[in-house]
Amino acid sequence: MHYQLKTKDMNTPIINLDLSEQAPHSPRERIGGFAIACRAADKCRASLAGKLGEYHYDCPLDNQLFSFKDITSEQFTAAVKAAKNYDEIGTWLLANGTAKTGPEIEDWSDDQEGGSPMKNPEKREHFIESCHRLGLNPDKTTTFDWLEADDRFSFRTASE
Repeated sequence: MHYQLKTKDMNTPIINLDLSEQAPHSPRERIGGFAIACRAADKCRASLAGKLGEYHYDCPLDNQLFSFKDITSEQFTAAVKAAKNYDEIGTWLLANGTAKTGPEIEDWSDDQEGGSPMKNPEKREHFIESCHRLGLNPDKTTTFDWLEADDRFSFRTASE
């Protein structure tokens, strides 16, 4: 039986984003089935172009992906530099690092999407404060919800 990954068609050219003017893709958007990968690619490209704004490439979120695949940020950067579209990055992720099955990728991505800093004592206080600033309930907010709300807030206030 062939296992189908939940993934968007990302066969569009990668556009260098100026992350001081717009947010990267949501961490929910998957390439090759991997959550976080599309956002990490956007931040990588922006970093290479000197247009990262307030974002950070090779941050703890990006490192969740790198750790899962047992790759380095340098390897991912080289793949992003060589890629013409997001699908090529997904193909590269599937072919490099530790091999993962479709179900393993989907389970990991789903876990990432449902995760929350509330479960981490070292991050909980900052997360609660940030959620309150964004009008979110920290007990019901995932990491991805929080990142998306922070992206919207950052660019709403920047344009006012």
